[in-house]
Amino acid sequence: MRKNFKNVGFYPQPVLVIGTYDETGVPDAMNVGWGGLVGGAYVELNISKGHKTTENIRLKGAFTMSFADQAHLVEADYVGLVSGYEVPDKIARAGLHPVKSEFVDAPLFEELPLTLECRVVELTDGPGGLRIVGQVVNMSADESILGPDGLVDADKARFLSFDRVRRVYRLLGGVVGQAYHDGEQLMK
Repeated sequence: MRKNFKNVGFYPQPVLVIGTYDETGVPDAMNVGWGGLVGGAYVELNISKGHKTTENIRLKGAFTMSFADQAHLVEADYVGLVSGYEVPDKIARAGLHPVKSEFVDAPLFEELPLTLECRVVELTDGPGGLRIVGQVVNMSADESILGPDGLVDADKARFLSFDRVRRVYRLLGGVVGQAYHDGEQLMK
C-alpha cells in the first residue's frame, strides 16, 4: 500500500548555502531549499524574487553554492532565517568568514567544506520564482574532507540533508553499494 503526498518536493534535499556579493562588495549568504545538479557542469536554483541573494545574482552574474555540514548547521540555518536587507551584517553574526573566489565574483565561506563556484548562464522567471542556471567553473574542497584517494569523502564531510516532510536536517553518509557496478548482476 502506498500513501500519496501533495507538495512535498524533492527528497532528500541537500542543504545549500548560496554566497553572493552586493554592488558594494558586501558578502551575503542564503540557505536555499530548491537547488540541484542539472547535468555534469551545471546547477540550478529556484529563489523567489524578493531576496537580497536574487538581486545580487542578477547584478554580479555569479554565485557560490556551498554544501552545509553538521558542524555548521546553526550557521547554515541562520542565513536562511534572516534577510540581507534587514540584517546587513548577517555574515558576521553567523560567524562565517568570506573569502573571494578566484574564479567568480562571489564569496566562499571558510567554514563550509565544499563549494561550487558558478557563473550564471540563464535567468528565467517562472512559477517557482527566479530559475537560475549556473555553470560550475570550479569546485573547491577543504582538505579535511578528502579521503586517502584525494577525493571528497562524504562520510568525513558529514553533509546535511533537508527532510521536507519532517522539517529537520539529517546527515548523509555511509556507502551501501557501488554505482555503475552492483546492477551488473542483473545483466547476466
